[in-house]
Amino acid sequence: MKYTLLRRLVQFLILGLFIAGNCYGFKILQGNLSSSVLFGVINLSDPFAVLQLFLASFSLGALSMVGALIIFAFYALIAPRAFCGWVCPINILTDLAAWIRKVLNIQTKMFSVSKNARYYLLVLVLLCSGLFSIAAFEILNFVGFFTRAVVSLSVSAFSIAAIIVIFEIFAGNRIICSHICPLGGFWAIASKFSLIRIYHNANKCTKCNKCKSVCPEVQVLKMVSKESFKIDSECISCGRCVQICDDDALNFSILGVKK
Repeated sequence: MKYTLLRRLVQFLILGLFIAGNCYGFKILQGNLSSSVLFGVINLSDPFAVLQLFLASFSLGALSMVGALIIFAFYALIAPRAFCGWVCPINILTDLAAWIRKVLNIQTKMFSVSKNARYYLLVLVLLCSGLFSIAAFEILNFVGFFTRAVVSLSVSAFSIAAIIVIFEIFAGNRIICSHICPLGGFWAIASKFSLIRIYHNANKCTKCNKCKSVCPEVQVLKMVSKESFKIDSECISCGRCVQICDDDALNFSILGVKK
């Protein structure tokens, strides 16, 4: 459970720092996940939002560009989709919905959506941003809506959370994060060459498939028990497979060196 507890600590700590900065004047982290200021000096921006704004207007402020490059470099290098698994608050809600589905044994789903839908939506968002001169995803950005509500201590956060959880419970297991979120697709592409990866050692694997039973992106484990491999960038680096593997066949590593 150590990785799950650590992820929750990071997620709630970031939200807590935003609340402290926005509502109580502590200038460690102010703003939200779309645009923020670290220590009152360093401007940070969501690179996906900035890319949409650039395509919409073909102009970009220097501070936004630098802030977006800082965030892009950090998440692109650290680990696959680290934002999705370790920072994004929607992950907390989808994990909660998945737990409820499991406890209540809900097997039905309203939609059958391809795992590649997020990439199609990513392309559509960028095309619409350029064609209609709008930041297309930001109009419907549920990540931004929920985060801004939480960090401003708005009661609307409860309504947004309830809608997301209920949708996840009945629409399909992890349908938002694993299927339709274009931001997840963006980070999957951006982290193709990230430094920290999960490696599978086929020599230690006993083919129990416990890892596949807990993975939110089970397609990344398709080669488990068949060969040793580096898990690809669709992984959200949550560490569930590492936690549950009793054979020490799955481990985080930095450039192939086990950690």
